[in-house]
Amino acid sequence: MKAAVAIDSFKGSLTSSQAGKAAAEGIIRVYPDAEVEICVLADGGEGTMEALISGMNGKKQRIFVTGPLGKKTVCEYGIAEHGQTAIMEMASAAGITLLKKEERNPLFTTTYGVGEMILDAVKKGCTKFLIGIGGSATNDGGIGMLQALGYGFLDRKGNQVPFGAQGLEKIERITDEGVIPELKKCHFTIACDVTNPLCGVEGCSAVYGPQKGADQDMMEQMDRWMEKYADLAEKSFPKADKKYPGAGAAGGLGFAFLTFLDSILKSGVQIVLEKTGIEQKIKEADVVVTGEGHLDGQTAMGKAPIGIAKLAKKYQKPVIAFSGSAAREARACNKYGIDAFFPILRQCISLEEAMQPKQAADNLADTAEQVFRLWKIKEKEE
Repeated sequence: MKAAVAIDSFKGSLTSSQAGKAAAEGIIRVYPDAEVEICVLADGGEGTMEALISGMNGKKQRIFVTGPLGKKTVCEYGIAEHGQTAIMEMASAAGITLLKKEERNPLFTTTYGVGEMILDAVKKGCTKFLIGIGGSATNDGGIGMLQALGYGFLDRKGNQVPFGAQGLEKIERITDEGVIPELKKCHFTIACDVTNPLCGVEGCSAVYGPQKGADQDMMEQMDRWMEKYADLAEKSFPKADKKYPGAGAAGGLGFAFLTFLDSILKSGVQIVLEKTGIEQKIKEADVVVTGEGHLDGQTAMGKAPIGIAKLAKKYQKPVIAFSGSAAREARACNKYGIDAFFPILRQCISLEEAMQPKQAADNLADTAEQVFRLWKIKEKEE
């Protein structure tokens, strides 16, 4: 029996790799001779870099960069395809998980470290970039990243504006005279699954500002500053489009990539599926196993497990999903290729206990075992 296992991370509990290994353990208890292919999965957010590095046989790089509040922090990215392609997550340098809750303040948080990551990869010979931009702590329109790459965002005195959204208010002129020349040879594919424009009621400041520490007054201020920044960019950079779907991703980082760099925005799930060879493994499998920490209506709208299910149905493969929990509306997943899903919680315990990695892995393995015992009965009947 061949099984292809591609489970997204159980956020805060199991990585995609750990979840895959737990499910594989349960399968092998029932089918000791099973061939189980574990594929690391992600959708552009947390775990995207790990999935791509694993699937593309990349090597990790560890460097010091400027963190979201200006202090030095260690971050990781990957290099693959004979040193040509850099694989990154912006959250490694400017993610919200790098900050304590009381430290979150988008007026001051910067994407400068993202630019430093890109610079490091360029110096090592990379010309292609795959970058996930989920999980940001920032709302600076990407100007921090661009400053690190040599762009000038200058105030009325001709000085670089300060880090964070506060810098947007002070921009009077944008220059590209100091940009590193190697950038002209670089192409960026950005994993982005949100469609928010840069400004307005659906823009980054209004929709994502609160989770990054913004109050109502701050949100309104940042939105005005963001619009001013976009209007200024439009005067000199013809690709600037503040209404473009995804321009508001990661606090306007999507706008920065689209306007100032040779970039495209693409579904994170699609990038991972294309780059990691999952399709071939699914094609050869007898059954496909997927899942994520919480299955709900959002899952059915195109998150990673549905991407796997759609690919499986291309080859008429049965699809089983496991999750930490499942909302009632998760039944919508059955319409999009997941034949049956199974929450793994096996007794009444606290959320904190359920999310302990060992507890979650044991629960996942035990649940997979029972499901595949039933599968084996079905096989015998046939």
